[in-house]
Amino acid sequence: MSTVTTQLEPDVLKTRIDRFRQAHNEIVRQVRRVIVGQEEVLEQVLIALFVGGHCLITGLPGTAKTLLVRTLGQALGLVFKRIQFTPDLMPSDITGTDIIEEDPTTGHRTWTFVPGPIFGNILLADEINRTPPKTQSALLEAMQERSCTVRGNQYILPQPFFVLATQNPIELEGTYPLPEAQLDRFLFNTVLDYLSAEEELKVVDLTTVTTIPQAESVTNATEVLDFQQLVRMVPIGDSVARHAVDMVRVTRSRDESAPDFVQKYVNYGASVRAAQFLVLAAKARALMKGRYHVTYEDVRSLYIPVLRHRILLNFHAESDRLKQDDILKRILEWRGAPRD
Repeated sequence: MSTVTTQLEPDVLKTRIDRFRQAHNEIVRQVRRVIVGQEEVLEQVLIALFVGGHCLITGLPGTAKTLLVRTLGQALGLVFKRIQFTPDLMPSDITGTDIIEEDPTTGHRTWTFVPGPIFGNILLADEINRTPPKTQSALLEAMQERSCTVRGNQYILPQPFFVLATQNPIELEGTYPLPEAQLDRFLFNTVLDYLSAEEELKVVDLTTVTTIPQAESVTNATEVLDFQQLVRMVPIGDSVARHAVDMVRVTRSRDESAPDFVQKYVNYGASVRAAQFLVLAAKARALMKGRYHVTYEDVRSLYIPVLRHRILLNFHAESDRLKQDDILKRILEWRGAPRD
């Protein structure tokens, strides 16, 4: 990473970093006009955008999941599309389809591709676990390859491209749990919780009057792509990178470094993709906090949202009523940050 950084003139790099921080602060200010509270959630979604990753948002109905994503789209100046996932949704409803068009003058018929809602910058996949695996797989290709295939033809999606998917954690009837391969594509599994009483009062004040606040655009697609490149250029020390890798490896019950409680409760730990995402997310967080280096705290603060959907627990954990978050919190307590 450091070799890339040295190729840039210091003045050019400083200008790009200053613009990143200015844009980040302005995006947060615009979103705050509409969204109340949820600081951690907003930070994680912004990290996903600056890294170029996808985000799974788990929350109860009425916790402003859709509003948050739409507002971010407005503030970022990106094309926002929304798909309401239902059991009868077909892959072509997402990707688009070919139709036969007839030229009225010649009578000649040709196939014409009509793009689906996936051709945007920010795609809100609302209640993603309500659609069958066949349709979910169409979205999986788009998330991983940044392209979609219709009738054997491959179409490249616009850049940047983010999937922000929501799922409801309480209604399990009529849902199709996301396959592990698709879950692993999400950078974060972000959890929206209830607001405090003061924050709920502020929401009521904001939303029960005649004027509804709107976010204004403060950046654009080209700049967001530049920010993603800048994030990857942030240097990370060997010891911090090693700590990130070690923290991922201890989630694997067969690894010799795994503690007893992981061996007892975890069936499958996180893959190397988790370590990649953890380091990338830590780089974005460092830049958002006004630093140009990654600390142990950057890694550890994002550990749970990066890994909570990547570890599979066994029946011992279920019988002891333990969730992924409980295991990950115990790992953080068990292995503290190394001392500089």
